[in-house]
Amino acid sequence: MKKIFFTIAIIFSIFSIFSIFQFFKNSYFNQYYIISKSEYTDKAYASWLGQIIGNIYGLPHECQYIDEPRPENFGIMFYQDYYLNRMKDIGGSFSDDDTDIEYMYLLQMEKHGIEPSYSELVDAWKYHVRDRVWLANRAAIGAMRIGLTPPLTGSKNKNPHWFQIDPQLVNEIWAVTSPGMTNYACGKSAWAAKITNDDWGIEPTIHYAAMYSSAFFEKDIKKLISIGLDHIPENGVFYNTVKEVINIFNKYPDIEDWKKARKELSDKFYFNEPETTKTMWNANLNGACGILALLYGDGDFIKTLDIAAGLGFDADNQTATMSGLLGIINGTDGLPENLLYPFKENTWDKPFNDFYKNVSRYDLPDIKISKMVEMTVDQAEKIIVSNGGEIYEDEGQVFYKISKESNFNPKLEISFEPNPIFQKGTSFKYKLFTSHDNNDLEWDIYNQELPEGVVFENGTFSGIPEVTGNFKIGVYLRRDNQEVFKEINLTIFEKNIALEADKIVSYISKTDTLTRDKMWITVGKKIFSNDVSIINDGKYLGDNSVFYSINDSNKSFIDYYGYEWDNPKLIGNIVFRTGSMEENGGWFKNIEIEYINDKGDWIKLNDGFSISPEFDNSNSALNKSHFVNYLIHFSPINTEGIRITGYAGGGDHWHELSKNSYFTSITELEIYPPLKN
Repeated sequence: MKKIFFTIAIIFSIFSIFSIFQFFKNSYFNQYYIISKSEYTDKAYASWLGQIIGNIYGLPHECQYIDEPRPENFGIMFYQDYYLNRMKDIGGSFSDDDTDIEYMYLLQMEKHGIEPSYSELVDAWKYHVRDRVWLANRAAIGAMRIGLTPPLTGSKNKNPHWFQIDPQLVNEIWAVTSPGMTNYACGKSAWAAKITNDDWGIEPTIHYAAMYSSAFFEKDIKKLISIGLDHIPENGVFYNTVKEVINIFNKYPDIEDWKKARKELSDKFYFNEPETTKTMWNANLNGACGILALLYGDGDFIKTLDIAAGLGFDADNQTATMSGLLGIINGTDGLPENLLYPFKENTWDKPFNDFYKNVSRYDLPDIKISKMVEMTVDQAEKIIVSNGGEIYEDEGQVFYKISKESNFNPKLEISFEPNPIFQKGTSFKYKLFTSHDNNDLEWDIYNQELPEGVVFENGTFSGIPEVTGNFKIGVYLRRDNQEVFKEINLTIFEKNIALEADKIVSYISKTDTLTRDKMWITVGKKIFSNDVSIINDGKYLGDNSVFYSINDSNKSFIDYYGYEWDNPKLIGNIVFRTGSMEENGGWFKNIEIEYINDKGDWIKLNDGFSISPEFDNSNSALNKSHFVNYLIHFSPINTEGIRITGYAGGGDHWHELSKNSYFTSITELEIYPPLKN
């Protein structure tokens, strides 16, 4: 009997020890991922190759299929002759906006460390990005060039393209360099997406980041899509979109029915999209196409690539991003050899001849793809170790132990726009933006008093100013062991004299809507007012807030906006608030001030004036920012009329509907008396 009890006790002890061992083993593996350096390197390499394949294959499909999908079905799995010849001439692959910003970001990590600041990335954008950007990216670089920093460069108030596709095609690098660190990858990608976008416009980027980071350890497409859903706002715009795409796919699971699925998708997310955000480049719409392509491809590279191209809209972005994801899942062995070595008379001994030619960004060096991968691995190792992971050797092989519980905490920064302008006796609220979303921030005013009637709390100035003048306010922001300081210049004027104008003067009083509606318009048309009368209605944003001086001219002309009064007014300041810009026009090439003299004639202001921020006198769309407040100051004049004038900007454009277009864009023109201090 004792032997039986003794035997049971031993078995129980062994079982207990085994259970404890299993508990700690499971706990360990729940906390960490393990991957060999060789496997990670291969997957990172395949990610770059996959994106290059998808980008070059997808380019001829970009924005080609809008009302209907690609007419052909499947099997056209080769590069278009134009791009094939380009690769032959180059002797390898070439850059485009689906990979070049990521390469630029990789260089910034090399230069500044694994977590570069917004200001460091802005410097890179301003130096390297000089053309070949559109929509939210172009709006962001324009904002940077007049002094804005992220997240304001992507905010709804400053970037009318905040909802477009841009961030989901330039931010994959943050997830590729943080394998298995899904929270970290999503946080970093969301932070970077705010350089160009806002609100639900960043949600597809976060979803993609979750899939990319997790794909180093998870191959199942549906599980990856589900992981992505876990990292975006539940019942948010893209969350509900992904759910609906899954429902559509389940309704038409046979790949031969992909066009039926595409019709339901486009009806819901394009044709019935609210007018304000209805464009072929909408982030939500194109994100939906990416998810549908993944579902039909089910891990197969060629099927996914072909479906992504066929679904249309901004197709090359889906082909690049989804191909990069499948590169991570399947490694280099899963990439089609004929797309890595596309020439029958092949003389390349490595994919794309191991060469990436920069053709799209100023002064980015050409590079071997293998070197790009080496840099990616180097940054990933630093990120893994700095976030609680380890690099170790076992039986002569290097492994990464990766902490799953890592989180991204960006450098502390304050973002604000030039010339915040307010009026005496008028209630206002002006918020400073930061690089952090959370609320554990401490704000202070530095050693000075605020203007009477103005208070500062939790990063927001508000109140009813009781005085006028220019006020330089020093602001401190603290979080944990970080502290930053910014000096904010608040300008408080008397009442806006434009509200009392007896007449609005303008070269164009009503938009030629027939001409406008034939143009390549990139913003939702509800933003437009077709009558110049809105320039003194006090409305800066939203529906019916922007006037385009479009006429049927295909040449530049002298445009102007201003006011006349029955009695003379003493004037010393003008605030010109620009509207949204188009790629083919919307700006003044130059600005002059004219006023009515004692004889009743319009004459130029001879004493000169200052304008802040500095006005760009070129005709470059890239240097013209949306929704800028230009503060124009001059020696006081007494006059019955004043206006801003200059040549309307624009010109030739790549799109045939928008060639030789010239016009200006405006939301408000405010007129103020001289400041008393």
